[in-house]
Amino acid sequence: SLLVNAAGQPRKEKVTLPSCLQGSRPRSIPNKKIEDPVAGKVNTSSLATARQQLSDFHLIPPRVTFGVLKEGCTYAATVILKNVGVNFLRFRVKQPPPHTGLRVVYTPGPVVAGLQVELEIEIFARVIGGGNTAGLEDVSHDIEILTETATLFLPVRANIL
Repeated sequence: SLLVNAAGQPRKEKVTLPSCLQGSRPRSIPNKKIEDPVAGKVNTSSLATARQQLSDFHLIPPRVTFGVLKEGCTYAATVILKNVGVNFLRFRVKQPPPHTGLRVVYTPGPVVAGLQVELEIEIFARVIGGGNTAGLEDVSHDIEILTETATLFLPVRANIL
């Protein structure tokens, strides 16, 4: 139980899950695509009867929140895109518009089953409109990651001071 420790006494602090278990399938839109006969498909008898989707990516963490940022500085966060399927998969990232100050740095190419790729999310903090009286500007954008099976959305949020 998560309520007691190994000695059977109540826990004082909350149990945090390992990062490998925190990954989840983000908001996504499945692609309506005809099966590609040349894709890296595994043809084994143990997988022939499986009905579930065996090609999938997980994002760890599933969202990026930068918090309050100082204007004029560049910040970065790393997101892991993990292939949890049985086939190798390809992906590409649709870069956010320049006015958001966001940029995604990654190495393109196929991702082998069970391996992962790091996506570095960079933000250059700048205030576009000066009309906000509180001195904060919210940056909110969903980065699109186009895969062979679906389009994944990575929400990125920040407040610029």
